[in-house]
Amino acid sequence: MNARLLSRYRPLLIAAAAVVLLPFAMPLIGLTINTAAVLVILTIAVLGLNILIGQTGLVSFGHSTWFGVGAYAAALAQKYWLPGDIFLPILLSMVAVAAISLPVGLLILRRRGVYFALMTLAMSALTYTVAFRWTAVTGGEDGLGGLDRGSLGPIDFDDTRWYYALVAVIGLAVLYFLLRVMRSPFGHVLAAIRENQMRATFQGYAVDRYKLAAFVLSATVTGLAGALSAFQHYLVSAESVSVELSGEMLAMVVIGGMHNILGPAIGVAFYIVFREMFSIWTENWLLWFGLIFVGFVMYTPGGLVGAWERLSRRWRPLPEMSSAMSRRKIHEGLALPAFLRPEKTAGRVLEADSVSMRFGGFKAVREASLALDAGEIHALIGPNGAGKTTFFNLVSGRFAPTAGAIRLHGREIHGLPAHAICQQGLARSFQITNLFKNLTIYENLRLSAQARHSCRFGFWRDIDTYDRLHADTAELVRFLGLEGIEDVKGGDLSYGGQRLVDLGIALASRPQVLLLDEPLAGLAAAERERVSKLVRTIAENIPVLIVEHDIDRVLGFSDHVTVMNEGAVLVTGCPDEIRRNRRVQEIYTGTGTPVVTGRAAPGSAPQATLLDVRDVNTFYGKSHILNDASLDLRRGEIVALLGRNGAGKSTFLKTLAGLVPPASGNIVYDGRELAGMAAPDIARLGVSYVPQGRGIFAGMTVAENLGLGRLARANRGENGVAWSPERILEMFPRLGERMHTHADVLSGGEQQMLAVARALSGDTRLLLLDEPFEGLAPAVVEELFTVFDTLRREVSILIVEHNLDLVLALADRVFALENGAVFHEGPAADLLNDLDYRKQILWL
Repeated sequence: MNARLLSRYRPLLIAAAAVVLLPFAMPLIGLTINTAAVLVILTIAVLGLNILIGQTGLVSFGHSTWFGVGAYAAALAQKYWLPGDIFLPILLSMVAVAAISLPVGLLILRRRGVYFALMTLAMSALTYTVAFRWTAVTGGEDGLGGLDRGSLGPIDFDDTRWYYALVAVIGLAVLYFLLRVMRSPFGHVLAAIRENQMRATFQGYAVDRYKLAAFVLSATVTGLAGALSAFQHYLVSAESVSVELSGEMLAMVVIGGMHNILGPAIGVAFYIVFREMFSIWTENWLLWFGLIFVGFVMYTPGGLVGAWERLSRRWRPLPEMSSAMSRRKIHEGLALPAFLRPEKTAGRVLEADSVSMRFGGFKAVREASLALDAGEIHALIGPNGAGKTTFFNLVSGRFAPTAGAIRLHGREIHGLPAHAICQQGLARSFQITNLFKNLTIYENLRLSAQARHSCRFGFWRDIDTYDRLHADTAELVRFLGLEGIEDVKGGDLSYGGQRLVDLGIALASRPQVLLLDEPLAGLAAAERERVSKLVRTIAENIPVLIVEHDIDRVLGFSDHVTVMNEGAVLVTGCPDEIRRNRRVQEIYTGTGTPVVTGRAAPGSAPQATLLDVRDVNTFYGKSHILNDASLDLRRGEIVALLGRNGAGKSTFLKTLAGLVPPASGNIVYDGRELAGMAAPDIARLGVSYVPQGRGIFAGMTVAENLGLGRLARANRGENGVAWSPERILEMFPRLGERMHTHADVLSGGEQQMLAVARALSGDTRLLLLDEPFEGLAPAVVEELFTVFDTLRREVSILIVEHNLDLVLALADRVFALENGAVFHEGPAADLLNDLDYRKQILWL
């Protein structure tokens, strides 16, 4: 226990030693005790700023506002109401700063990222203008002078030593207070917001309230420093609210290290000593400081503290992940922990009634209805673009539906924010693992459990003192099979481990209904089996709605299945009914009858190979997407790349285009190795990529989009066909009528035409198409089909498309992917004309 307390309060002990030694150290480098007081005051100020930057992840460029407001408030309070006193003016200044920062925070925290930062910058500039020009109150250019430090009994604070002692005591008190706050449940939620605000919201935290509380606390602490500075200098001027001071404070935090509570203090010491020493040698000291600051940002983003930690790892290396995994204990067959089991219910637990969602002119979900009963696993399946994840987002509160109703245990939840829905008993996992990557596994899970605990707003009591919360978290860790590696950070886990933690985060919030978005995606066979068993165990107590593309497995353990297609519910039934349903088979394998005709006959003699891909492996982080994938494409040929959702088709195209670098393997295009080349260089060789979603430049006209397609290529006409604007408009006459129309107001079909036309503008010889027919009207599909059919005479095409009838009618050959590996290669005609063979290769 003593060792734990020592570790917990080590920063306070280090700070206490520093403030005692500081007055003796200053004369040794030619500085005075007044400089020591300034150093402590600025440390208090940047500790306040770091509550936003380092703890909550909000970058403020205008924190000098609160420094100056605190200084002016203390000066005015002493001048007009409390002459000769120092303590009450300081307290009143803190109250004033808190009162002013509350409405300001309500206003500017409505924006995130760069917009929030810019609003703080504008706030500082505005405050400086007011302070400089409101002469009657602030003293204007001359400032407010004549302040009195006062006394406490026999102690006269005009004595620099006593005033330093007062500042030091206040500084240590602030540090103690912040240590308690940061180690409280409230402080841990701020860290969660910094790491992943969306995940914190879906854990059940009212993120906006926490950010507002952090903003007010940050402003108040910095305002306290401003009040102390006013009495330190006996004067307050407009410089105390200047943008320059905000920049200096931000630089101190970054140089010291924003993720360590003492990092800002180290940054202040560095800045003060650097300024005092270098200003003696050169009047351009700020230039050199700026260069050092840029160096820290570029090469040591963790600041001086981060640099020290990196150096210390050389003689104290962290344990490797493999070593950590050897301590992992997996307990098979454990029951769901008792604290996660809700009261037994019967009947309908979740109901979506005619839910619709429109994004601009696009209707992503159309009058979709679904019902989930107690004690069941209900699967939601469908092809790419069917609207499954959007439906999940509507149910979980990420979006509010434009029509329809969603009820949880009979209570309407549509329109509620995500955190409120979570608090009512609905939790979800995410398609892409969504963890707090710089927090440990244990902290990830505990934060979720804490969200449903009465302590979630506690800001004083230490998180380690909540025994029941820790016992519950430990039990969940054991259930998930993560015991022994609790201290590994989320970002250091294997992909399978991250999937388990993502599931655990959703579970820890004690849901009455659990939504799982592709929990098996990217997992190895053994991991899929383990997660599947966990889902079955969970469903014995908690009803589960699951989206999953491993259709074989999900139909194996589901009680009911809903199939979506093009935003609407196609059919709902038991797994056997879904397997036999002809309409479901058609959306996965097609009908065997092409929508349009006109496919040109392939050449009788095979052409030379244009693209040869061999044994390519590609990763997203730790997730192995392409697994020794191989493919070849001949000149004048259209090849279809098929596979289930999540098989790696889009990643394959991105790898060829250079957008996702391959980890190994060879990509030979026209005799040149593309693996390792940058995407712009690959594009200049005549390889053009049209992404799913089109990727047009929405704010530019059609003509400007086409012009950019031409400008990006070098050696025009040498590597490919000279696609002049006239030739492109012959192929897409509709674009000729829209040349001066902005791309974002074009119809979906016209946008797809523009995306293809822009790709052709680069004298293309290899065209990579990702879902080019998605969401288009039949007439537009027919037009594009004819264009691609015509293009094969001059351009080779590799196409990914979920409409099998179209793509098989268009293609010469087919390669099929499963789990990132090619498992089938052959003529497209065989799959087009023989439905039984097609189902054997591509169906369940």
